[in-house]
Amino acid sequence: MTLKNQTLRTALNASLLLVVFISAFYTPTATFALENGKSPLPTFSDFSKTVQNGDVSVLRGVYVPDVLALPIVQQPAGNAGYVSTEDGKLTQFGMASQFGNVGLLAHNHLSGKSFSQLAVGQEVRLVYGNGKVENFVIAEVLQFQALQPTSPYSSFRNVNKDETLTAQQMFKRVYFGDRHVTFQTCIAKDGSSSWGRLFVIAVPKPQYSGTDRFDQQVSR
Repeated sequence: MTLKNQTLRTALNASLLLVVFISAFYTPTATFALENGKSPLPTFSDFSKTVQNGDVSVLRGVYVPDVLALPIVQQPAGNAGYVSTEDGKLTQFGMASQFGNVGLLAHNHLSGKSFSQLAVGQEVRLVYGNGKVENFVIAEVLQFQALQPTSPYSSFRNVNKDETLTAQQMFKRVYFGDRHVTFQTCIAKDGSSSWGRLFVIAVPKPQYSGTDRFDQQVSR
């Protein structure tokens, strides 16, 4: 029990780091997501081949038809706040993996721009190094306003219903529970690049009913 509690505290501390670091500003470069009539995405088959490296245990890419096709990089060991500064790439949140889930991070002025195009019902395909594919379906899109945008201890208000969560509660909401994928980026508004947080939750395709909301399935 003590080890479990220590792991939980470590995870929650990492979440506090993320609410600060994920909004840090870097100069954007080119993007690989489909936006505003730009060049169409590669086929899934072509994309899958470009990200494979033969390693069955490493997540290498994510594909959402007509929305994005992005390679995934891993966080350096011991750096839970790391988010890639290269546009056209996502970062896998290592702490989420400890709870059996997949967290995908991006700055909102880089690859995170494409997260706003994600919607309930869209298919998400994860590609591993050996070509293995996991299929998910987006079940929930959550938007939270940071009540203290510059503080790592800010509480967050759900913009779609009357609900306010601490950083720890929000972390549990989006990263705990049965296996799922969480896309995370910041929401820029009113001159603040870290005004809020966007979370897009995808559940395994065989479990998707089209009616159940993810936040009702997670124990709070």
